[in-house]
Amino acid sequence: MARSSSSDDELRAAVAARRDLGPEYEDSLVEGFLDKMDQEIDRRVDDRIAARSRKEAPAVRPSVDAGQRLALSIVSVVFGVISTVALAVTDTESYVMVLVWLGIVSVNVAFALGRRR
Repeated sequence: MARSSSSDDELRAAVAARRDLGPEYEDSLVEGFLDKMDQEIDRRVDDRIAARSRKEAPAVRPSVDAGQRLALSIVSVVFGVISTVALAVTDTESYVMVLVWLGIVSVNVAFALGRRR
């Protein structure tokens, strides 16, 4: 695994400071260096997790609005087909079938126009 130049620089600075300050500051220098390395490791892990989650995330997430549109379209088609078949079987006047379909269309238009506001 390749080491970064920042960690190399930190280690060199800690060793140089130890030489300048003497062995009595060695513990605090080592602790400071280890803290910086912990932060660097955390940053790298966070970067990898973020990169992985970007790859795994779906390109487009369906919204609640899309789910409502889908549900309305399914209900409209099912209701329209069932009512058309029922009205055709019972020999009801054709204007009733037209009224049913106009009702379905008007509900869908009202839904579409209401969502744009």
